[in-house]
Amino acid sequence: MKMLSNVPNWLSHDLSRKRRFLSARAFALAGGLLVTAGPAGSFYSVARAQQAPPPVVVQPGAPGQPSRKLPASTTAKLPPLSQKDVEFMQGMIMHHAQAVEMTALIPSHTQNTELRTLGVRISRSQSDEIKFMKRWLAARGESVSMAMPAMAGMDMARHPMPLMPGMLTAEQMEAMRKAKDAGFDRLFLAGMIQHHGGALIMVKDLFDTAGSGQDAELFSFASDVDSGQRAEIRIMQGMLETKTPEEKR
Repeated sequence: MKMLSNVPNWLSHDLSRKRRFLSARAFALAGGLLVTAGPAGSFYSVARAQQAPPPVVVQPGAPGQPSRKLPASTTAKLPPLSQKDVEFMQGMIMHHAQAVEMTALIPSHTQNTELRTLGVRISRSQSDEIKFMKRWLAARGESVSMAMPAMAGMDMARHPMPLMPGMLTAEQMEAMRKAKDAGFDRLFLAGMIQHHGGALIMVKDLFDTAGSGQDAELFSFASDVDSGQRAEIRIMQGMLETKTPEEKR
């Protein structure tokens, strides 16, 4: 104390303020728990953390429908995973994979810069979504591939797994591979519009199935697929209606 007797008032005040700051910081780092030493070296809590109010859970409504606040008795419960949720994700992985395959044809089949830009957009977004869907399924212990019911006497080579709604047939894909320039552009745009339309059917089927689409991540993803692919359909319809210089001749 004698050493501090000659310390200027402003410095003494500053040191005192810093000590208070450090004490407050130590209190914060301790999670808001203040302890003091008692007789026998034991410690006693002299403060309790303030209890937070219970969380409010809001259940999103289906597209076009309002959300609703869940009662307190259900706030701690997670919606059960339905088989339809799993099948939707597995089917959409297959669906997206064909879209990526279609866009891979663009660089070697057309010089249409607008179509090339669209193809890059579709390829990147759907590739990212495939990764998300695989992670979602793996986190829930589900296979990323859709199981096909085994049927006695069925030749799997001659009877491949049924296509998801809107997916192009082998004949449509082959016709696209053989086309070039304006002919390819028309086949690609018509095919991708068909493809996107199928994805909208899959989303509607998910939300129309009782007990499905309640998982928050799944609901958000499916809603994004619906809105995003509707927007791309409008873009492609506009491109399809616009004749190329080659077609105008």
